[in-house]
Amino acid sequence: MSDRIFGVVCLLLAGFYIYSASSIELGFIETPVGPRAFPYIIGAVLALGGLYPIFVPDERPDWPDMRGVIEIVFATAVMIAYAMVLEEFGFVISTAIAAALLGWRLGTPPLWAAISGVLISVGIYVIFHLILGLSLARGPWGF
Repeated sequence: MSDRIFGVVCLLLAGFYIYSASSIELGFIETPVGPRAFPYIIGAVLALGGLYPIFVPDERPDWPDMRGVIEIVFATAVMIAYAMVLEEFGFVISTAIAAALLGWRLGTPPLWAAISGVLISVGIYVIFHLILGLSLARGPWGF
């Protein structure tokens, strides 16, 4: 039953996400893909992911113990903090810190989590900003 509830929540969230993406204003200069394409893709993947637990629920779902719940709360707090500081500190710094913290909590040793966070952040910056030309939040150092 809990799987189906989760699936329905995912579908509702996907619908809200796609509806919100449809309200993105288009500029007078159109690109072939447009600014709505990526949010639509994310919403569609979320909707498809929500359908699976509705149609194939787990017979006996395993619920996390208290440690697992704390890890989920920590990851949620990291993502909320990431969204809050993204504009002020910029994409590269915010993403590096968030990726490092999440990697560390997933079991990566702290040094490797920090290195991975920086590599993930710089890699995404290079692909999305330098290669694809998309605008990302600029930090105090201009990147």
